[in-house]
Amino acid sequence: MRSDLIKWAFSVLALVLVAGCSSTPEKDESASAGAEVSEQSTGAGRASYGGASTAAASQGMAWNGDPLDNPQSLLSTRVIYFDFDQSQVRSEFRDVLSAHADYLASHPQVSLRLEGHADERGTREYNLGLGEHRANAVRQLLMAEGVDTNQLIVISYGEERPASFANNEEAWALNRRVELVY
Repeated sequence: MRSDLIKWAFSVLALVLVAGCSSTPEKDESASAGAEVSEQSTGAGRASYGGASTAAASQGMAWNGDPLDNPQSLLSTRVIYFDFDQSQVRSEFRDVLSAHADYLASHPQVSLRLEGHADERGTREYNLGLGEHRANAVRQLLMAEGVDTNQLIVISYGEERPASFANNEEAWALNRRVELVY
């Protein structure tokens, strides 16, 4: 009987210890209040992302971080769109690709994956080929701007990874693209 009482006492003690060691931390009211002030003080034209702010960039101040992370830079554009059944890079993306070429030329250790995509119209094989032609068109422009061929990787997903699953012209336009993945 006494051994049953001791076992019961140890069980209760163990239960109390486990319950007392909750893994849910106490909410720090001062920290959450500071976060609210930070979000409220960002103002129009500025964004706050986990302590990082784009305020300096939006006010014309110099960007101190990685140029690839600057939301005001042409390097922030990482998707090149194409016309229907075309692999020719649109003129509106030439400056974007020049900026990426300059970055890659000045950072020879960096590689860039060019992922070609197509919309769902056409056969699977045709769309794989079209995605590859689009990625290679971007590759040729980057190489013409001085990027080393060893920094560029071309892959085609064809229609297999759509940006939009809708079945209309707006969706198809989003799916005709090359994504630049660092």
